[in-house]
Amino acid sequence: MRNFQQKVNFKHILQSRPVLIFLGILVIFFAWGVFSLMSKMQITIENRKLAENKIAELQKEKEKLSIDIAKLKTEDGIEENIRQKFGLAKEGENMIIVVDDQNKPTTEEAEERGFFSFFTNLFK
Repeated sequence: MRNFQQKVNFKHILQSRPVLIFLGILVIFFAWGVFSLMSKMQITIENRKLAENKIAELQKEKEKLSIDIAKLKTEDGIEENIRQKFGLAKEGENMIIVVDDQNKPTTEEAEERGFFSFFTNLFK
């Protein structure tokens, strides 16, 4: 009988309000931890996707640079690179150089050609 009373007392203690409130707070605390962990996991997944995209871009750039290096190891590749950088031409070729017009009106002159500028210039 004493064993039964001890079990009943233990059951009453576990089902008391303070213990239930403590267990409820404990459950809320763990739930909060799980939700924060899930949000961190989402951020980590997004960062991983960004890193994978960056790796793919760097792989493409590496392939492009490898092709450029292989091209520069040939005589034609070296010649093409020098022609692009320094604007050189082979013997017998002609080059056209485009020069900007230096007689273009500045923005102030363009503004002075307006309707109101006619009157302001009239009274100067």
